[in-house]
Amino acid sequence: MRQLRSLESRRKLPVQRVGPNSYNDPLPTLRQNCNDLSLRLGGILQVDLGTRFMRTIVLALTACLLSGSIAVAQDIKAGDQFQITRDIESSSSTPDGTSTGSSTDRDTIVERVLATSPGGLELEYDLPNGTTADDRARQWQLPARILKPPHGLPQLLDRPVMEGRVKAWLKSAGLPEAACGHWYFTWNAFQIECDPQSVIDTIKGFDLGPDDLAEGAPYRDSKALGPAPVKRTAVSAEGAVFHVTLTVDPDAVRRDLAEADVVTGEIVRKPVTLKDALLARSAADISGTIDITFETDAAGRVRRRTKVTTFKNSKGAFNGQPETRTSTETLERRLISNPRG
Repeated sequence: MRQLRSLESRRKLPVQRVGPNSYNDPLPTLRQNCNDLSLRLGGILQVDLGTRFMRTIVLALTACLLSGSIAVAQDIKAGDQFQITRDIESSSSTPDGTSTGSSTDRDTIVERVLATSPGGLELEYDLPNGTTADDRARQWQLPARILKPPHGLPQLLDRPVMEGRVKAWLKSAGLPEAACGHWYFTWNAFQIECDPQSVIDTIKGFDLGPDDLAEGAPYRDSKALGPAPVKRTAVSAEGAVFHVTLTVDPDAVRRDLAEADVVTGEIVRKPVTLKDALLARSAADISGTIDITFETDAAGRVRRRTKVTTFKNSKGAFNGQPETRTSTETLERRLISNPRG
């Protein structure tokens, strides 16, 4: 994964987290529910109420104990390591089926749980195990330590260390500090990013979404006109599947396109202001949908998210013809090691 901020990455549609983060321990409530059930049934077990009723009681207690076992197995602890992979496929075409562009990209990071507390999860994000020294030298953002609180935005914990890495990276690349923030093009458009706080946006790009998904709960996306209810489409012992469809916000798409125009102008040395770019894009009719599918594990945590964004632009192609763009982003998170073996 490159620390250089690519033009394609600016078009990502980040999901806004809704509700508490995934570190909240479900065991206290679970244990209390099991204890309450045992207390309520304690006196009844001493009375013969028939075999059928006794079987129901045994099944209830067994289910409760099994639920506890599942929660213990899935609870996040210090020492856990997760690998998160992001695949993106993008394409665009005109009404006659002519392709106007396509791209694919894969990035992988490792998430390590350093500590858990009522204040949140202390996490370290890094490049995958086995990353070569040369690949590490091409970026400065990782490793990074982040505090993910139960509510609110993630916080960068090692900013001074990262400031030092930025300076060393610029020196090694032979770049002056004046290059920071500017866009360049080799085989891809990229931005020289020098702000340590930018790592927060990088990490957000690997956020699979909330861990409190529920049937009918409203879900929001920063690129959608408004929230839409989540629907549960499947459930099994391994977890559940949820789906939501949202309407694309035309103004958000126009702004993304205008920002891309500004970047292109800088690269080809024909500068254009954001104001002028927005004005030029204002005449386009934009319509589309954002379809998101969440696959959860037995504990309710999202392990896979597939997000398909499709929109039609009445003046999207280079020749002014209508254009349809589709982007499929797949995020997958899996446990690769834990202190419990």
